[in-house]
Amino acid sequence: MLVVSDAVSNPLVPGSLSGKRVLVTGSSRGIGADTVTYFAEAGARVVINYRNKEARALKLVAALEANGAEAIAVGADLTDPASVITLTDAITSSYGGLDILVLNASGGMESGMEADYAMKLNRDAQVEFLTAMRPLLGPDSRVVFVTSHQAHFIKTVETMPEYLPVALSKRAGEDALRALIPELEADGIEFVVVSGDMIEGTITATLLQRANPGAIEARKEAAGRLYNVSEFAAEVVLAAVEPIPADNTRYVGDVSDFQNS
Repeated sequence: MLVVSDAVSNPLVPGSLSGKRVLVTGSSRGIGADTVTYFAEAGARVVINYRNKEARALKLVAALEANGAEAIAVGADLTDPASVITLTDAITSSYGGLDILVLNASGGMESGMEADYAMKLNRDAQVEFLTAMRPLLGPDSRVVFVTSHQAHFIKTVETMPEYLPVALSKRAGEDALRALIPELEADGIEFVVVSGDMIEGTITATLLQRANPGAIEARKEAAGRLYNVSEFAAEVVLAAVEPIPADNTRYVGDVSDFQNS
């Protein structure tokens, strides 16, 4: 078995996803890599998507294959329609379709990007990407959108200034995707949002700490604890297989700070 970061046990039963086909965007590292590993260990055929970390993606494929899993790595920038077409073609050729799509890739705090990059990636590209994937998703398939409490509750709870553009764009993306739920349900496609607090060990947490030293420690103190990468990834995979809550949202950890504000 490939051990994911921090040695958290896989919440899925071995073999429980045999034959299922799964794509996790942004899965060459971090939450995405642990998520796709859990799926693969449960027997799913997985697609590892990366933007520019090809070596990491191929290393993960090799590790999964060494443990008997079936995996492919396909590079695609979600904001580039041409590369998204390449990804859909690769999935169609290799697996014929998808049963689970996890929209994990996001960003907006990277340096050197255009001013509207966060909205372009976290809202526009998410909707366009799901639209491109729709033909690959059949009845009883499921779409999982990964977000943060800071973004999910941004309309009622302020967040760190450094994270605000990401939070606003992630919430805009969530709203745009939720607007598609009636269409998805008409095709038998389920949709669920996974919302968690700041996650220790992620790129976002690192960038926030760099921009605002002490920010993550302060949030950890306020929350009592923060999930690590593999703990949160375990919640993402459960969201893909467990019954969907009535509000289509799976909250990870305590949300009282946000709901009572």
